[in-house]
Amino acid sequence: MALTQGSRQAITLKGSTLLVTEFFRFAVNTILFQREVYPSDDFVMVKKYGQTLLVTEDPALENYLKRILSQVEKWLLSGSVTQLVLAIISKDTRTPLERWVFDIHLVEPPADSDAPPPPKPESEIAAEIRAILKQIISMVTYLPVIQEPTVFNILAYTKDSAEVPANEWVDTDPLAIEASKSQQVKMRSFSTDVHRIEAMVAYRYEQ
Repeated sequence: MALTQGSRQAITLKGSTLLVTEFFRFAVNTILFQREVYPSDDFVMVKKYGQTLLVTEDPALENYLKRILSQVEKWLLSGSVTQLVLAIISKDTRTPLERWVFDIHLVEPPADSDAPPPPKPESEIAAEIRAILKQIISMVTYLPVIQEPTVFNILAYTKDSAEVPANEWVDTDPLAIEASKSQQVKMRSFSTDVHRIEAMVAYRYEQ
């Protein structure tokens, strides 16, 4: 009997959006834990992407992230969000200390090809996400030690056509770090059949 391997289906916009939103949830939790924005006791271990990660149990933080990511999911579906930034700032002086930047691109098919590229295996996507999260964890040994209380803010950069819920998102300071005092590290990226996420971190560096 002749057997053929079943063809993989390309990830849909909705499926890709769920993958990207879930990645942001784990990335934000990992950064907040590793940079000690919240006490380590507020986090619990979970298994995801074939590794152990930490997520918050703080109800207020959980609800805040859920609201943020719910809106990000809608913007991803409409293709109207281009960048997310997690900014860590000094609690006392409001000075920006770090900006974790995630650029969001739509994957364009090759212009010189009539046939669509083969669907990307979810195992490959998970491996790329795992590599980014491991890199975030390893950055702790590289980034300057933060020796003061901090808070964070999440910024979303959207297209002019984006629908923005009233009273929930407002135009705000970009919380940029002065160029003369900023160092940047480009990080790994990951992609689905629909989205490509490129990451970098900028941090304050004063000699």
